[in-house]
Amino acid sequence: MAVTAAPRLARGVKQLGTESAFAVLARARELERLGRSIVHLEIGQPDFPTPEHVVEAATAALARGETGYTPSAGIAEFREVVADELARTRQIDVAPDRVLIATGAKLLLFLTILAVCDPGDEVIYPDPGFPIYESAIRWAGAVPVPLALHDELDFSFSLEELRHRLGERTKLVIVNSPNNPTGGVASAEDLRTAAELILQTPAWVLSDEVYRRIVYGREPASIASVPGMLERCVLLDGLSKTYAMTGWRCGYAAVPAALVDPLTRLITNSVSCVPGFVQSAGIAALTGPQDSVAAMVDEFRHRRDLVVAGLNALPGISCRAPQGAFYAFPNVTGVPIPSERLADRLLEEAGVALLAGEGFGAQGERHLRISYANSRDQLELALDRMREFLETF
Repeated sequence: MAVTAAPRLARGVKQLGTESAFAVLARARELERLGRSIVHLEIGQPDFPTPEHVVEAATAALARGETGYTPSAGIAEFREVVADELARTRQIDVAPDRVLIATGAKLLLFLTILAVCDPGDEVIYPDPGFPIYESAIRWAGAVPVPLALHDELDFSFSLEELRHRLGERTKLVIVNSPNNPTGGVASAEDLRTAAELILQTPAWVLSDEVYRRIVYGREPASIASVPGMLERCVLLDGLSKTYAMTGWRCGYAAVPAALVDPLTRLITNSVSCVPGFVQSAGIAALTGPQDSVAAMVDEFRHRRDLVVAGLNALPGISCRAPQGAFYAFPNVTGVPIPSERLADRLLEEAGVALLAGEGFGAQGERHLRISYANSRDQLELALDRMREFLETF
């Protein structure tokens, strides 16, 4: 038999990145199977159950037979509820037919980049930031343009640096507040000025607001609320973080009229639709009791305070108090090994699973990302183990 050439992968697949959290989680699980005790601070997932009334709504929907296809853009009832929620919380007037429902906010992020970016277009995105931003930008053939988030600005961006990066090739600007991985929250004043700068260009905006309800001070502003922005801004949110529904895979967005049809077509071509019973659960989440959300955020506040104080007491580490989300992003410049090596050794030698800041962009160098979505007992154990390890230096 003649030998044929080996099949090849598409060139574009090499542009896809990943999330280091899942790789670290896999290694941590492997160590646990070998009998090791591991404290999990790597994965960004609330350690709370989905609220009972949300589960009951899904169960009732299943009993009613809501197991078939639904419209790709989402069922009308859920789109109306989301529009009302966004109007109430962001002070914007968005019609239900401008709301899209998808299998997670991440999909809407990815599809938005595909819908607006051609090869060679530039996309400004936060650094450090969610790794999928850069991955999706590169997959689309666009050019990633990082916008630094600075420690000294409480992990916000410089307006002058934004001004410098905006240009005729800028096709999209990604804003994420509260931010993953830093917990930083951009001020209303900075977002207003940023919007004024962006409005002088033809760029679209994607405002990733999936951590909006998890804040520890003032309510965060939305760039979509600035006059003139709604017609060029994709406002992204979802159920995963606020309602401890990561595995339900349900995100939503308010989008400009010009993007409704392209994004709906992309949903149809990729995942078809979100199951009806999941959308019924989403209606219950947004319209039902919110006491579980308040209780979760209050607990996160206590954990944040514990972690920040504990990190600042460790040799070689300093940590600003995050204003949102459930991540701490300590600076480890005072530890005499690179942060990637430090994260590896903390897992392998101390049994603490966390992430190196470099996985979130070049600005993340000399930092670690710690998810405090774990119990206070486990957080205290992690801090004790880190102290013992660091004292060996």
